[in-house]
Amino acid sequence: MPFEQSDTQPLWRSMLFVPTNVQKFVDSAPSRGADAYILDLEDSIPVAEKTNARNMVREAAASIARGGADVLVRINRPWRLMVRDIEASVDANVCAFMVPKAADAGHIRAIAEMLDELEAERGLTIGHTRLVAMIETTEAYFQAVEIAQAHTRVVAMNLGSEDFALSAGMLPEEEGLFQPTLHIMLAARAAGVLPLGFVGTIAEYRDTELFQTRAEQAARLGFLGAACIHPLQVDILNQAFTPSEEAVSRARGVIAAYDAAKAEGRGSIEFEGKMIDEPIIQRAENTLARAAKIAARH
Repeated sequence: MPFEQSDTQPLWRSMLFVPTNVQKFVDSAPSRGADAYILDLEDSIPVAEKTNARNMVREAAASIARGGADVLVRINRPWRLMVRDIEASVDANVCAFMVPKAADAGHIRAIAEMLDELEAERGLTIGHTRLVAMIETTEAYFQAVEIAQAHTRVVAMNLGSEDFALSAGMLPEEEGLFQPTLHIMLAARAAGVLPLGFVGTIAEYRDTELFQTRAEQAARLGFLGAACIHPLQVDILNQAFTPSEEAVSRARGVIAAYDAAKAEGRGSIEFEGKMIDEPIIQRAENTLARAAKIAARH
């Protein structure tokens, strides 16, 4: 089955970070139009506010989930904080955890073991809480495929550009991030999980034209969605990761030409003056399947 047609994969074109401890941002989140919201317990939360934010997660998740969007939680990396975050956040309204600085496959499996216990205790279906592996160090970069394949709970993967650039000793600029970002996309595809992200740093949000360019590039490169930190970026991501009317129309034309050729017993297929082979047909099928999935969501 082509990757995009899998019913088990979520539709996360846009994923908006929300600081869990800022009530006005939690309250306004459902009106922003994102496919998913990431309640943050990590970078946007000062150390002194970690406990308070953690205590607010489940109520915030319930509030946002009522709007119909998926709710994720970005947990902290140090184990002592991570365990507290996980224990506080396993909930029917939280569909996944963002795992920063995923170290290796063992790291993912250890978290999965904790989730098994907590879901059983709380009457949730085992496997309810999925994992998004964030590759943010050079060490993890070379284990990306193993991390993505570490457990069935892993549903997506991305490159944390700022942290990765720091680990690599380079600036978070497109020149250095292009190859690592593409590598993570390919590793995610190889593992059959969602490739998330774009080439560049998530910290740049004021230049909406640049952000749109990067989002559209990401869609062409094979990514299916990305996270953002400002509401203005949500519509840009939704549009970039939605097949255009032109692309859908062309896909329908390709499929129609293919069906007509089969009906006539012809082995060669032509559409718009070009020969069509199997990869083009599969790409058209993927485009139509994704467009249908997005239409069904709305």
